[in-house]
Formats: sequence, structure tokens, C-alpha cells
Amino acid sequence: MSTELEKKEKRIRALLAEMAKLGAMRPGTLTVQYRNPAEKKTPFNQLSYTHRGRGRSEYVRPENLAAVTSEVETYKKFRLLVEEVTEQSLEASRLRHKR
Repeated sequence: MSTELEKKEKRIRALLAEMAKLGAMRPGTLTVQYRNPAEKKTPFNQLSYTHRGRGRSEYVRPENLAAVTSEVETYKKFRLLVEEVTEQSLEASRLRHKR
């Protein structure tokens, strides 16, 4: 096994271990909307996301805003880790089949 391949596989294991440590997550984007947009009065928080091909939006209560914000950030980190694991796996596969 080449040292480059070993490095890739070690990195993949490290990324997967990092993914396993992630907590609660949810996709989406948090925005502030207004019940009266023309006057920018009565703001509320809204979470918008797509799941199984369907767009959805949910109101987020002020007391839940910190938790939902944390879950959205965790999901973004998860997606970045998935991208990196995929990239590293593709490179490792190329090295394995290059022999």
C-alpha cells in the first residue's frame, strides 16, 4: 500500500470520526421575516429548507432560535465533511486502482 493511499485512508477515518461526534442537525436557512414587510413591523424567524424534493418553511419561536441556529450550523458542517470524505474517497479509489 502506498504511503499516499495510507494518508488518504487515515484522513477519511479522521473525517468519519469527526462526523460521528456531531450532534443534532437540520437543513435550512434561517431568516427574519416581517408580518408587515412594507413597514418592517412584527418580525419573526423562519426556517426554510427542502426535504425529499419539497420546499418547506417553519416558524421558529424566539425561545428555540439558539437551538435551531446551532442545528443548522451543525448541518452545514456535516455537509462540508461529506464533501471532503467523498473527495478523499475518490482520490483513494484512484490510487488503489492505479496499480
